[in-house]
Amino acid sequence: MKSLVTMLFFFFTTFIISQNIYLQCGNIFDVDSGKMLAIKTIIVNKNKIIAINDGFTGGNDEEEVIDLKNKVVLPGFIDMHVHIEGQFGPRSYMKRFLDNEADVAFESSVYAKRTLMAGFTTVRDLGGSGVNIALRNAINNGLVDGPRIFTAGKSLATTGGHADPTNGVKSELRGDPGPKEGVVNSTEDAKKAVRQRYKNGADLIKITATGGVLSVAKSGENPQFTIEEIKAITQTAKDYGFTVAAHAHGDEGMQRAVIGGVNTIEHGTMMSDKTMELMKSNNCYLIPTISAGKQVAEKAKIPGFFPEIVAKKALEIGPLHQATISKAYKNNVPMGFGTDAGVFPHGMNAIEFGYLLEAGIPVKESIKAATMVNASLLGMEYQLGQLKTSFLADIIAVDTNPMDDVKTLEKVVFVMKDGVVYKKE
Repeated sequence: MKSLVTMLFFFFTTFIISQNIYLQCGNIFDVDSGKMLAIKTIIVNKNKIIAINDGFTGGNDEEEVIDLKNKVVLPGFIDMHVHIEGQFGPRSYMKRFLDNEADVAFESSVYAKRTLMAGFTTVRDLGGSGVNIALRNAINNGLVDGPRIFTAGKSLATTGGHADPTNGVKSELRGDPGPKEGVVNSTEDAKKAVRQRYKNGADLIKITATGGVLSVAKSGENPQFTIEEIKAITQTAKDYGFTVAAHAHGDEGMQRAVIGGVNTIEHGTMMSDKTMELMKSNNCYLIPTISAGKQVAEKAKIPGFFPEIVAKKALEIGPLHQATISKAYKNNVPMGFGTDAGVFPHGMNAIEFGYLLEAGIPVKESIKAATMVNASLLGMEYQLGQLKTSFLADIIAVDTNPMDDVKTLEKVVFVMKDGVVYKKE
């Protein structure tokens, strides 16, 4: 009897393990070459691609075959700049006084699912309250549907800087936040703040090297860290296996961040020729977020949508962004792909492709940035960003060739992440 049970268990587990999914693909966009590969079958087992065959093939009767013969198939997109915990609106400045962590957590789970359904199977979350770390874990444990998240936890700022959590509140509530809360005012603070992020479970470090648009503070562009503080952050981050992303609109703060050793510049709105050269020589990548600039500039025209101090910055900074990205591209500044989703509605991330095209960046290059390039920036270049044997099965599909119609990327009809189908229209 015991041997029979053992034999049945063996056959059962072998049967389950051997189950493949066959994706019959009319066209696969090869992001590396920029070419379409016609009539292929991607074979997925568990969470990996185990083969890509010529022609349309299938397995045994028990194995799943998915018909994507009339679709264009791509690797899942990677957004290097989102804020998954929230979504900006007129009540956002009040919500931080009204919402508990549990409220933020439930809301963020909705935004995570919207992001995944839009074809973004991996994101880099660049700052929230810390719920983003719990959300990452919940997704990894299969409790919540959402993209694979790499998160900075709470961003680092200076006192009164763009990510100081007490900006805009009355004096009785301000206190004196320090490294634990993500506020840095010395090299020692900088080291402690990085180590605290490690303790909290973050995946990377994000600093606000200049002022920002949505913070209730006067400047959207002034430098907010010394070079010494930035170097203390990046050197400590390296010890703990972290990369460092730097929010930056103003040029002086950007230069300090690049010289200080950050890995990516987020936004880059007022970038000068000198900064572009610095970025190239330091292999520092620009993460454009044209969508956010466009959205905040539009919303600032609506009376009362932003506080007056914020609306003024949005109208000044927002319209500058796209032209800077265009110039940076022409100057061969290395670029990834990001959107700043959360500043505008989650799930609309793919509108960035159209804005990049308007800036003169061909669609095939922006898709490569949103896949291969971003995977490399995450240290996942051998697992994500391409449809290749042994890579993770993050696979999406759209109806038409995005090189002919960039808007098709905003209407993803099939989503697989880690070998699991989440969307199939």
